[in-house]
Amino acid sequence: MFRFKRFTICQDRCPMKVGTDGVLLGAWAGVRPSDRRILDVGTGTGLIALMMAQRAPEALITGVDVEEVSQARENAAASPWGGRVAFEQCPVQEFAPDERFDLIVSNPPFFVDSLTCPDEGRTTARHAVRLPFDQLRDAVVRLLAAEGRFAVILPTDEARRFVDICRGFLAQTRSTGVRTTPRRPVKRLLMEFVHENACSGLRSDSPPVCSELVVGTGEHEQYTPEYRALTRDFYLKF
Repeated sequence: MFRFKRFTICQDRCPMKVGTDGVLLGAWAGVRPSDRRILDVGTGTGLIALMMAQRAPEALITGVDVEEVSQARENAAASPWGGRVAFEQCPVQEFAPDERFDLIVSNPPFFVDSLTCPDEGRTTARHAVRLPFDQLRDAVVRLLAAEGRFAVILPTDEARRFVDICRGFLAQTRSTGVRTTPRRPVKRLLMEFVHENACSGLRSDSPPVCSELVVGTGEHEQYTPEYRALTRDFYLKF
């Protein structure tokens, strides 16, 4: 069960999938008071889009996905933010809005070289088949406002590949390595990018501001104070 403040998602009554990656990205992405348009690429059940709606009360949020978005629409309609969240079934490569976005977030498919799974749904969700990294990069460059930011979460190996693919197009400004427990290695990277020429003097080889986050203490269902502080606004109980 994952509980937003004022909006409870119960797995026994609602099929919204709630994964740690999505929760982390939705809580970590840098939201500014001036943000008015936010895009969630690969929105799925709409989890991150709804987190953005809670965090940015003045923004309009759009979620796009190559797969069916009816469940995302139902989840939004059941939330307090349904009037500010819209979903479109469309490959982001073909998505053509009237305006660019102040913030783009994505928890994309990420297995690049792994063997695909016989289950087509799992293949779409976990393999970069329909959204290769270079096409995600190109979509972000095309859809991101001049001073906008792009936030993404990826496994460490895929994150390095994505950073290499973005060179010359997007500059990485911030990065947080995620460990599941203190003794585990970093498994995920949360990364923020801007247009390479967005900041005066910013170069593609400038090091991003880096940090680490540990999710669990190592004891069963015990979370670290850092993880609780990051995600507490989305829980009724923790």
